[in-house]
Amino acid sequence: MPALYVTTQGAKLRYRTRRLVVELEEREIASIPAVHVEQVLLFGNISLTTPALSFLLESGIDTIFLTSQGRYKGRLVGPTGGNGKLRLLQYQRVSDPAWALATALAIVRAKLHNTRTLLRRYVRRRAEPDALELGDDPPVAAQAESAQCALAAAADELDGLIEQAGRCRTVNSLNGVEGRGAAVYFGVFRHMITAPGWSFEKRTRRPPRDPVNALLSFGYTVLAHNVESAVRAAGLDPYLGFLHQPEYNRPSLALDLEEEFRPIVVDSVVLRCLNNAIIRPSDFLETPGDTYPVLLLDEGRERFVRELEARLNQVFKHPDSDERVNYRRCFNLQARRIAHCVQTGGAYQPFRVR
Repeated sequence: MPALYVTTQGAKLRYRTRRLVVELEEREIASIPAVHVEQVLLFGNISLTTPALSFLLESGIDTIFLTSQGRYKGRLVGPTGGNGKLRLLQYQRVSDPAWALATALAIVRAKLHNTRTLLRRYVRRRAEPDALELGDDPPVAAQAESAQCALAAAADELDGLIEQAGRCRTVNSLNGVEGRGAAVYFGVFRHMITAPGWSFEKRTRRPPRDPVNALLSFGYTVLAHNVESAVRAAGLDPYLGFLHQPEYNRPSLALDLEEEFRPIVVDSVVLRCLNNAIIRPSDFLETPGDTYPVLLLDEGRERFVRELEARLNQVFKHPDSDERVNYRRCFNLQARRIAHCVQTGGAYQPFRVR
């Protein structure tokens, strides 16, 4: 169990006899051997005892604080390895326009490739709908065929954007291509949602305006902080990226590496939850305010976290080798790859699904 998620509001996290214990109203509701925990994520109104705080710091366990809706608040970071030479080299690479562009290009092309792969998977699923979906209803059949065509056209457009990215001469122009790719992808995202009761018009964030966007934002936040943990473990400065330009309090390098994994980790989980009724419209509450126009309720959040964690721990063959890995292992491998490239000046090899 690499990550411990605490989502029950009002819970308290304790450290007792080499175990992390979650209590609610003085009643134990979970107990995990501390040696099995590599990361702790606390959502909303969760408290920590001093012994738990000390253990997490001394053990170097990354502890992340988020709102109940998954908005990042901060993290607890203990002593880390001070690889000053690596960070000095990282600063130099960020300041080298040609090297930074080449690295950003590799990331963008990998993201577009992985996004295209997800689209084409759903094209194949739409091409062979089950009898229950189509039945003898011509309008339903026509709708499925229309969705298949839209997804295929979007995948083909991403092909062109992958080629166009290679002609970019600045990171700003590359960001424009990446943004166009996102617009194409989210423009057809609704066609991958086959369950009734859901609507998705466009990507909205800060705040998300509908349940599907709320799930996407929640998942991206969890993913980003898993990747940031890997970046920190590799000795890199998470705030200095190559695609995402440095801004105050933005972990740009973590956001860079996250791009490769968004469609294949978070988006695939969101679609699975929607299409298999793991998450239902009744798991959300619409509110009149602008802070959280839509709220993911406790039970739905717990189910979504379980599905996301299962995806992060899913074991598969790495596309570049025969090694059996899970996605958390891949985050660490990619962070180490970019650290090696920073040290050697070599080309960065991103994560690309087959």
